[in-house]
Amino acid sequence: MKYVQLNNGIMMPQIGFGVCGFKDLEECEKIVLKAIEVGYRLFDTAAIYENEEAIGSAIKKSGIPRDEFFITSKLWVTDNSYEGAKKGFNESLEKLQVESIDLYLLHRPLGDYYGAWRALTELYQEGKIKAIGVSNFFNDRLYDLVYNNEIKPVINQIQCHPFLQRQEEMTLHQELDIQLEAWSPFAAGMNHLFENEVLKELANKYHKTVGQIILRWHIQRGFVVIPRSTKEARMKENIEVFDFALSEEEMIKIKTLDIEKREDSQYRLESLKRVYKTKRM
Repeated sequence: MKYVQLNNGIMMPQIGFGVCGFKDLEECEKIVLKAIEVGYRLFDTAAIYENEEAIGSAIKKSGIPRDEFFITSKLWVTDNSYEGAKKGFNESLEKLQVESIDLYLLHRPLGDYYGAWRALTELYQEGKIKAIGVSNFFNDRLYDLVYNNEIKPVINQIQCHPFLQRQEEMTLHQELDIQLEAWSPFAAGMNHLFENEVLKELANKYHKTVGQIILRWHIQRGFVVIPRSTKEARMKENIEVFDFALSEEEMIKIKTLDIEKREDSQYRLESLKRVYKTKRM
């Protein structure tokens, strides 16, 4: 497994396991136990997923020391306030059956997320969270949060896949030293992703699956990725992507698949930067 170092020094596995949609707790626990057996140690859940108990139970039953795991959970928007964040975090802590959470995120920038960020900052300083971050923050919201707070996020978890490559976000996050993490790295199979000729050609060349080519592409762009699957064979495929590398030319070829542009995101960021530049003068 390859690791990335977050801006507070914490090391995080570059491939993890997502559990969004696994609401049956007994079934989710079985899936997570199988993923642990395959070799996953990063697990990504959230309050809104309603399966934090299954993650905690599976980790306990695995017999593997807690410190070998990297657990991520997220605060849902209904708790986006100072008091709500404290309450939501403690509920997650109890359901996960752990003393601390490795990475805790604001799920979306809605409601009083500034109050929630203050609460997360305090919990981080108290050692109850090892790292704090955000999810689904566009560039302007992220820039604003960083500008107005002493402690900045270590990570922003956003949707990213070959049809939505988020180059503008990559540029800003590199500038701010904030790690990007891709949810839905396979685009939920939209636009016949797994039948794409460019990806199939690369899969044939490297004797890999299209899914492995996509995950390798994410990794070489510096993203953390959290694919999910209920099938053991697919779980193994998704984690076996460190024995080959795509060439620069092949990375450029995949870049041509980017069809979903988010030009308004950059416009909002530039507008916000002009506002803050004026405030400094």
